[in-house]
This record gives sequence, structure tokens and C-alpha cells, in this order.
Amino acid sequence: MPTSTAKTILICEDDDNLRQLIRVVIGSGYRIVEAGDGDEALALASEHRPDLIVLDLMMPRVSGIDVLRRLRSDVSVDGTHIVVMSAWPDAQEAALEAGADKYIQKPFELDELTEVVESLLGEADE
Repeated sequence: MPTSTAKTILICEDDDNLRQLIRVVIGSGYRIVEAGDGDEALALASEHRPDLIVLDLMMPRVSGIDVLRRLRSDVSVDGTHIVVMSAWPDAQEAALEAGADKYIQKPFELDELTEVVESLLGEADE
């Protein structure tokens, strides 16, 4: 169970099953907030100011790349790490150029996601 000082992670994924898998893989030591579309992702990011966002590029309402660009221009979430995930084979360059800290290709290895999250949140050695 997360503590009151637990870091907040926003998972932005429109597929309910994949969003649940990501939540389980990340683990229970974090405060998890979930969004199922791009509009919800932007609203929750502004409200919760997460430490890290896991963002799918193929999102309804507002695309993941647009969410990423808007987040990177929003000073209220300045310093938030953003990990982009996508099944698009050519999306990595666009995601990194738009401001993603890391890119993970879908389908992804569970260990890879855990390592990226721990690395970005500075918890790899704890």
C-alpha cells in the first residue's frame, strides 16, 4: 500500500486490460492515477501533478503525441517524467522529439517497464 509520501504515477492507456497490467507491473509502492483518453490524461495531470506519466500514443479524443506536447508546454507539470509506449514501429523519434524521457515499444517486456520507472524515479538502487 502506498504511503502518503508515495510518488504519483499517471497511467494513460485506453485499453482497460493493458492499463491494469501496467498498474500491476509498476507495483503497489506508488499512488496510481489512471486515464482512459487524452482529455482525461490532461485533466488528471494538471490535478495530480504526477512524478511520472506512462502515456500511450494511440489515445481517443486527444492523441498521445498531442497530450505529450501539451504537457511539455504546461509549467504546472514541469519536471514530470514521461514514458511513451506505442505499437507504432516508427513512433520513437517523434515521441522523443516531442519531449518524452523514454520510449517503450509495444509489446513490451514487463521488466523493461519496471526498470524504466525505477530509473526515472531514482529508485533503482533503493
